[in-house]
Amino acid sequence: MTAMSDVTVLLLTFFMLTATFVKKEPVQVVTPASVSEIKIPETNIMMILVDPQGKIFMSLDKQADMAATLQAMGEEYGLNFTPQEVKKFSLFPTFGVSMQQMKSFLALSGEEQDRLLKDCGIPCDSVDNQFKSWVRNARVTNRDLRIAIKADQNTPYEIIKKVMNSLQDLKENRYNLITSLKSGPED
Repeated sequence: MTAMSDVTVLLLTFFMLTATFVKKEPVQVVTPASVSEIKIPETNIMMILVDPQGKIFMSLDKQADMAATLQAMGEEYGLNFTPQEVKKFSLFPTFGVSMQQMKSFLALSGEEQDRLLKDCGIPCDSVDNQFKSWVRNARVTNRDLRIAIKADQNTPYEIIKKVMNSLQDLKENRYNLITSLKSGPED
């Protein structure tokens, strides 16, 4: 019995140390099912999260890319970020506020940021398409980024089409759609 408890503790320790954590997302998204089994790479990922109401959020997997992209966006929109603000932004798992709100958003506490983030989203309309600017600046920062779109199964097609059109305007025609796996038809 002693040997069995030792093995259990060793296995538990192994699983705890090798586990990868899921990034915290501002909204809950239920992805549509598909039979495709293509795996998305682990690194150099730009995740675009779209909720059913059409709010768009983004994440980059490297902190250096996050920091460089924020600084590029600041230059484009005439905002200067302090090193503390850039460091705080680079630690975010997901972001999604307009550039006009970014400085005040970075000044908030973690809980207030989470609460505000659920109600915001990156603008992607014809007048102020900041989403396109974020993607363009992220691609300038890291040319090897793979784009992955994760949208809710109840998100209207028009919203997904608007995201894809913005990507097409930037000549970004290769991206992955994240889905949940369902079993295929039995033969």
